[in-house]
Amino acid sequence: MARHPFRLLILAAAAALAAAPISAQPRGLTLPPSGDNQYASVTQGIGLVRVTVEYNRPDVHTPEGEDRRGKIWGGLVPFGMATEDFPCGKECPWRGGANENTVFTTSHDVKVQGQPLPAGSYGLHFIPGPEEWTIIFSKNHTSWGSYYYDVKEDALRVTAKPEKSAYTEWLTYEFTEAKPESATANLRWEDLQLPFTLSVDNMADLYVEALRRDLRSEAGFNRQNRLEAARFFLESGKNLAEGLRWAELAAAEGPLNWQTFGLLTTLADLQAANGKAEEAGKSLERALNLPGLTASDIHQYGRQLQGQKRNEEAMKVFELNAKRFPRTWPVHVGLARGHFGLGRHKEALAEAGLALKQAPDESAKKGVETLIQQIEAAAK
Repeated sequence: MARHPFRLLILAAAAALAAAPISAQPRGLTLPPSGDNQYASVTQGIGLVRVTVEYNRPDVHTPEGEDRRGKIWGGLVPFGMATEDFPCGKECPWRGGANENTVFTTSHDVKVQGQPLPAGSYGLHFIPGPEEWTIIFSKNHTSWGSYYYDVKEDALRVTAKPEKSAYTEWLTYEFTEAKPESATANLRWEDLQLPFTLSVDNMADLYVEALRRDLRSEAGFNRQNRLEAARFFLESGKNLAEGLRWAELAAAEGPLNWQTFGLLTTLADLQAANGKAEEAGKSLERALNLPGLTASDIHQYGRQLQGQKRNEEAMKVFELNAKRFPRTWPVHVGLARGHFGLGRHKEALAEAGLALKQAPDESAKKGVETLIQQIEAAAK
């Protein structure tokens, strides 16, 4: 892209100041962006981490209509460092956009291409090459473009491989392959893209820190919030003793006491996880004997245990459900899944056959048929 006419700006500013009254104060002006390169911003969440790229978008065609396709990489954007008559001299990288710094901001520490980058805002620069690019995160994110780039301000350098891409008229940053603990950032322009990975190693710890902060506020006096926090500690396997404390607080006796199936089973699971088997048994017994409990409630708890790879315990729950609610949907489905989870394929198929006859609607029937196919495939 064309470099900003920096010297002309300085001369124009000096002339304006010379002609202005002594008492005048300099003011900013609201004008169209230089070169019609429009501002853009894109944000991606990685769990509770927020990553943002702010940039100005050059296009392949100039404002005058010149088509620069095939002349961008290695031409308009040179390979290697550029030579400029500016403070950075012969060591100017590409600014990754137009006009001011392209700014990369992360709310928490992340890893870029596997290398650590602390939380903060950074000037995002690139050293393009035919086969490999260097990506630079500079601690200076407030300058104009790369003209004031200083290698001593580098926070991180990583490398990435450019790839061919579908044609993109306007330079674009996007996030793809977004997952709970990682995402791929991608620069696209003309016929090229440059993907690079962002990841968070300690996501569960970040949530623990956030939960602790939340629970010290008004939110911590809400029983449902205490229960949800307890469930997080249980499901993540993090700080199980702390999770038990919040479950106990949620289940505490008193005028506002609420004993629900979800609360008591969470309490029982955390008691068991903390080596309190006898207490866990009592809590589970209370849960399974609550008035108004349905076969579906017990079935879902069994499925939850299976999700935690606790197949032996899940089977006991499915069997209890069969005793308490015989001939009730989804009892046979639970028994089929319980046997399947323990590798007992013959028994699982027998129960699934009974469940198929009992299915209350077409959707449930299709679910059982899929389960039967899974069991038969595993039995081969």
